[in-house]
Formats: sequence, C-alpha cells, structure tokens
Amino acid sequence: MKMTKIKPNPNNPRKIDSAALQKLKDSVEQFPKMMKLRPIVIDQDGMILGGNMRYLALKEMGWKEIPDEWVKIADELTPDEKRRFIVADNVSGGDWDWEILGAEWDPIELENWGLEIPDGSNDFDYNTKVENPIYEAKSEKPLENDLYDLGKYNQLISEIDSSDLSEKEKEFLKLAATRHIKFNYRTIAEYYAHCNSEVQNLIENSALVIIDYNKAIELGFVKLFRDIEIMAENDD
Repeated sequence: MKMTKIKPNPNNPRKIDSAALQKLKDSVEQFPKMMKLRPIVIDQDGMILGGNMRYLALKEMGWKEIPDEWVKIADELTPDEKRRFIVADNVSGGDWDWEILGAEWDPIELENWGLEIPDGSNDFDYNTKVENPIYEAKSEKPLENDLYDLGKYNQLISEIDSSDLSEKEKEFLKLAATRHIKFNYRTIAEYYAHCNSEVQNLIENSALVIIDYNKAIELGFVKLFRDIEIMAENDD
C-alpha cells in the first residue's frame, strides 16, 4: 500500500517526543515482522484509527510504500466505535513483572529493544531477584568479525563521505552512525568465555556482557527498556 493512501488522524490524542520516536524507528527497523503482527488500522477512507506513531516512524524512515499486511482496514466500525477504538487501542492493561524479565531475558538485549525502568523504581531488584550469569565455553571461539554487524553503519558512512557537507558535519554524523553498529550478544558471550581475564574485564566494562549486576549498575549500564510496549504506549 502506498503511504499516500494512509491519512494520519488530525485529531489524534496521542503524542510522541523525538527520543521515543527514534526508539520506535529503531524497533521497526530491527523487527519489521512486528508491523505484520500489529498493523496500522485505518478506516474505509484511509484515516488512521490506530498506528499514527508507527506511520510517522515509517514516513521519517523514507518508506513510500509498505506491505499490504502492515495495514488493516476496519471498514465495519460505526463512527462511535471508531472514536472508542482510537482511545481503547492505547490503553495499557497490565504492568511488567520485573522479576520474570530479569530471570528470563538478557538485560543487554532488553536495553537494545527499548525497555526502560522508570527512574526510582524498586520493582526490579538485581541484588535479590537476578542471579549473576555464568559464562562457559560451549563451542569454538567465535571470530571477531562475527561479534558485530556493520551493514547499516557502513551504508551511512558511505553516504556521509559522498556528501558535500563540511568536515565538522561529517565528523558529527559519523559519530552518530556508530549507534547503528549491531552487537551479537550471544556470540559475544561465547567469545568472552574463551578470553583471558584482561580481555574479559574490558568486555565487562563495555557492558557487552554482565557478570556482576552491582558493578553494572555502578557503571550505569543496567537500564531496562520496553520493546513491544514502545509500539503500544508511544504509538497513537
């Protein structure tokens, strides 16, 4: 479906700041299958009932046409039902269980997915609820080139180098481009298990693995975010 056929709701009651929008764009870029599972909902005239922020994210990302399965046409709703859907689609029906999150998910992965703990929250107690992980070698030591993905980063660097921008502007944008370097944390964990203590300590200080949650908190690395909730709470 062409993006021009989708109309943002001029009376959308939801808003989003630039930081949250960037997280949403990152989420869509890294996990596009989510768009199929949670499509933009429009009425028979193409006006968005649910998904204004996802539409904005896609537009800023340069999408001109999106897969049809990323859009759901709700042409059976009455005017009152449309007004209700616009609000009900954004009502959160539950809270995170931080104990289960800490036990079942890797904190670094959650951070990359966009899950954030409110400042001052005591719901997630690393000291009592999360056991420090133990990294043991399970296979051969991975190659360093397998620890990261530079695809998007290299693309941006090439675009910056070929631009007519000033050197200062290029320098800034190249620094910004490093945020698109993707680290393969499971592979890094295996790599870590094969390293000597000096390399392991540097990897820990870079928060590529977490051995001691107290140390990670002290260094300011343990800050959880919400991935799917970004698309739900920051959405419409």
